[in-house]
Amino acid sequence: MSVWDDLVGQERVSDQLGAAARDADALVTAVAAAAPQPESSKMTHAWLFTGPPGSGRSTAARAFAAALQCTSPDRALGGAPGCGFCDGCHTSLVGTHADVEVVRTDLLSIGVKETRDLVRRAQLSPAVGRWQVIVLEDADRLTEGAGNVLLKAVEEPAPRTVWLLCAPSLEDVLPTIRSRCRHLTLRTPPVAAVADVLIRRDGIEPDVAAAAARATQGHIGRARRLATDPRARERRAAVLKLPQRVQEIGGCLKAAQELIDTASDDAKQVAEEVDTKETEELKAALGGGQGGRMPRGTAGVMKDLEDKQKRRKTRTQRDSLDLALIDLTGLYRDVLALQLGSGVAIANTEVQDMLQRMALATSPESTLRRIEAIGACRTALDRNVAPLLAVEAMTVALRAG
Repeated sequence: MSVWDDLVGQERVSDQLGAAARDADALVTAVAAAAPQPESSKMTHAWLFTGPPGSGRSTAARAFAAALQCTSPDRALGGAPGCGFCDGCHTSLVGTHADVEVVRTDLLSIGVKETRDLVRRAQLSPAVGRWQVIVLEDADRLTEGAGNVLLKAVEEPAPRTVWLLCAPSLEDVLPTIRSRCRHLTLRTPPVAAVADVLIRRDGIEPDVAAAAARATQGHIGRARRLATDPRARERRAAVLKLPQRVQEIGGCLKAAQELIDTASDDAKQVAEEVDTKETEELKAALGGGQGGRMPRGTAGVMKDLEDKQKRRKTRTQRDSLDLALIDLTGLYRDVLALQLGSGVAIANTEVQDMLQRMALATSPESTLRRIEAIGACRTALDRNVAPLLAVEAMTVALRAG
């Protein structure tokens, strides 16, 4: 199994990255042998992976990182880098390779301090691998100051350092950074391909895999979660019933509060799993121990951790709420498809009777206004509007149509 097998429905991108990995391997081999370097190469020092959520941006970046570190002896016989079995590939994919730094954030943004640490790391020569690879999975969350710090490193990279940036779209990255990167666009994987990978790699029953892939419209991560987590299926079923509950103002306000409460419960669950462990580990590292008195001068460190945990909780709540809004958008998309007789496959087949009733009871124009109201709510949340106010405005708009 090669490192490219997890790139679902991205054959064109796999071919481009494979060609770049071959040229990168030839470049390192030529340098090691003091031979003339290839005149033309598909390899470059900075890459930008963009595509819709669930398309596999970070998967592509990690696969490319593994191919760059591949140590398979088959390469000398003409084999392509990225075998998936050698130590370089395996450690890169599981996140333990000394020269592959994968950066993801569960906070709202990536600040200047974290970016400076990355830039310092990028100046180092590879310790054991062939390249120093920095995978930045959430490049769209860089603050403006952090982006300016990163720009200098991308402009003047170390000889064997590669930056792999991931973002939803080009517009989410500073123009000065994206102009210095080679751009690869990933597409939403076909539903059948997502179902196939759930069956093949995760051992999920075919019917369950097909239903999850269809419901999430090709989002690999969400499809896997929906197929394996009963709680996720329950939450989604509750969201799909929301249009029936906004017939009056009281129902609108109650439905909005329940959406917020569910998102808060998700954030609380994550906090319970992670925050306590983080706090105890930091106390032990600072010499406090379990239940012991903390040494002087450590209050600031503990306060920084509390602030980080608070930001992570906010991010988790917003992500959970946004997921519910995406499911709701998909519901109205199905209604619109039925109203227009487009013949597009219905995603939410489990509530098809309700979709038929909604399609007959309303007009396509009304459905479009409802979809726009959900989009406006997502935009408001992204701009730090109070979540309850944004969701209440949306549910009232869904009632009005």
